[in-house]
Amino acid sequence: MCFLYTQPLLMFFRHGRTVLSLYMRVFRIARTWQAQSGVTGDTEMERKYILQEAQMLFRQNQQLTDQESIKKCIEECEARIEIGLHYRNPYPRATYLPPMGLATQKGRKLRTQQRLRKQAKPIYLQSHDET
Repeated sequence: MCFLYTQPLLMFFRHGRTVLSLYMRVFRIARTWQAQSGVTGDTEMERKYILQEAQMLFRQNQQLTDQESIKKCIEECEARIEIGLHYRNPYPRATYLPPMGLATQKGRKLRTQQRLRKQAKPIYLQSHDET
């Protein structure tokens, strides 16, 4: 019986500190963010986007208990932070379709196309749905 109560606690100690530090890091970045254009309106809009995106994704993944899923989310967050800081752009980068990614919309070729798109999806966009 005691094991049932300690299991979530152990998972928290394994990844909880990392997740909390990433969450706080995102908030610090948003607080000091300056838009590349230098326009005050753009800066405020990008800061707001960073905060909203972080809140949405952290809440969306809050209930995860699988260790591998948690690690993937942590890697995705770290990748998005590094890419955003490097390019001075808080928005996700565009993804490109792999060769033969636009096959005809029938049967086998459609499944192949979907598999190719899934394989080509970068780590920093794993939490986003296909559009």
